[in-house]
Amino acid sequence: MIEREKNINLLEQLLTEFPVVALIGARQIGKTTLARQIMKRWHTECHYYDLESTIDLARLTDPMLSLMPLHGLIILDEIQQLPEIFKTIRVLADREPSQAQFLILGSAAPALLKQSCESLAGRIAYFELSGLSFTEVNIDHFQNLWLRGGFPRSYLAANNSASYRWRLNFARNFLERDIPQFGIGASSKLLERFWIMLSHYHAQVWNGAELGRSFGVSHTTVRRYLDIFDATFMVRCLTPWKANIYKRQVKSPKIYIRDSGLLHSMLGIKTFTDLDTHPKLGASWEGFIIENLIQMLGVENHQCHFWATHNGAEIDLVVDTGGRLRGFEVKRTSSPKITPSMRTALNDLELTQIDVIHAGEDNFRLSEEIRAVAAKNMLNEYSTSFD
Repeated sequence: MIEREKNINLLEQLLTEFPVVALIGARQIGKTTLARQIMKRWHTECHYYDLESTIDLARLTDPMLSLMPLHGLIILDEIQQLPEIFKTIRVLADREPSQAQFLILGSAAPALLKQSCESLAGRIAYFELSGLSFTEVNIDHFQNLWLRGGFPRSYLAANNSASYRWRLNFARNFLERDIPQFGIGASSKLLERFWIMLSHYHAQVWNGAELGRSFGVSHTTVRRYLDIFDATFMVRCLTPWKANIYKRQVKSPKIYIRDSGLLHSMLGIKTFTDLDTHPKLGASWEGFIIENLIQMLGVENHQCHFWATHNGAEIDLVVDTGGRLRGFEVKRTSSPKITPSMRTALNDLELTQIDVIHAGEDNFRLSEEIRAVAAKNMLNEYSTSFD
């Protein structure tokens, strides 16, 4: 088991500040393991309920009666199985003096868990758990992390074949069992076709009309499918940054399969040799590095954008820290160079700096405002601030 100390510390901090903390993230990403580690370190009583267990569901037939006497930390795993419990949590969280704190675990974004947003506004903090990253895996193993992805069971599998099989089975179970639990009625076969098709659009700007024609449905239908995968942490929709300039700028999001291992399984990539010769090699590298960058910088999803104009100028990642913009380009090369797009982005967006993340060995300056950073040095270069 990989200790995720940074995530544990951040989660413990939130639990000291809010009566309810929601630990959200994709299925099998490690939420339950993290919650159990919190339990071992917690200073008072802990009570754990798995809402996928018929026994625990039976214990919560009358949630107010069951939870009201409890003190300490109450953990409710897979909260989407019992959405009506949010009203009970609100009442118990508002008691004075407080006698219990709640850690709720869910496999969907707050937008899909509507009850939590409505019932617990002002009482709840959200903590999104992503897959394993450079901060938790030895940097010498980054190729394994890239190929297999950040799901712990996939990364820690005995070999690449076992990892590939795990990811295929995960995708099947996710489509056939998990999606219907959110009240989504779309056919699992249709969603599987869409997921595979979306993998071929990885790292491209969303074009719903084109995808709809390819898929044989309307652009509104494919957008609904995209929203499902976004809300369940399978896809990252990187929103466009809108600069106050007179150039025509791209207004549609850029789409990434968030986990590189799932992307590879959808594309039939089993080994690093397969990946190294695949047409999506560069796109896969781009998505993988961007996911790790976002985690290392400790920024929220709403702070992360891309920028592009219809004339061809673009920047892969623009991070907004409130009046200060920083740009990142990702290049699968050992000798990155300054491009016209970088100069345009520096001028039009007034970026403080552009870092070009590359596959080579060394860091070096390309200009006063542009530097090249080797991917293997990212852990030393970036922390959870811009200081």
